Amino acid sequence: MATPDFIRTLRASAGQQLLWLPGVTAIVLDDDGRVLLGRRSDTRRWSVIGGIPEPGEQPAACAVREVFEETAVTCVPERVVLVQALEPVTYANGDVCQYMDITFRCRAVGGEARVNDDESLEVGWFTVDALPDLNEFGLLRIKQAMSDAPTWFSPMTMG
Repeated sequence: MATPDFIRTLRASAGQQLLWLPGVTAIVLDDDGRVLLGRRSDTRRWSVIGGIPEPGEQPAACAVREVFEETAVTCVPERVVLVQALEPVTYANGDVCQYMDITFRCRAVGGEARVNDDESLEVGWFTVDALPDLNEFGLLRIKQAMSDAPTWFSPMTMG
């Protein structure tokens, strides 16, 4: 995944120390209740769609932008599903980041799902009972997006 220019600028002075960054995830559903996923070019695994807001960009606008950039699908955010501080990540180059993820449930309103940038190998719609192999991050967010119940996490249940 390409590192945004503003993070490269931060890294020039911060070095590899931990950066606390916003992150946005979009759980996009179509009219048939299918979920939009992308197979990432870096890990080669299926994943929910997401990214990092640009400075000053609203989280919901970031969700819309990321979905379109990666999949050519136009969506409308419907509600916040989950806000969660994630565990720190150390990248192969030694950079350390920790993300505050804001997950939105979004409704697809246009476009045809296709690979739209170099971050994805494939994109596609999946029924919830036939999802490809996803990590716990994606599964939890899809489950929450399909429910109207709030999710509360205690430090003991976040593992």
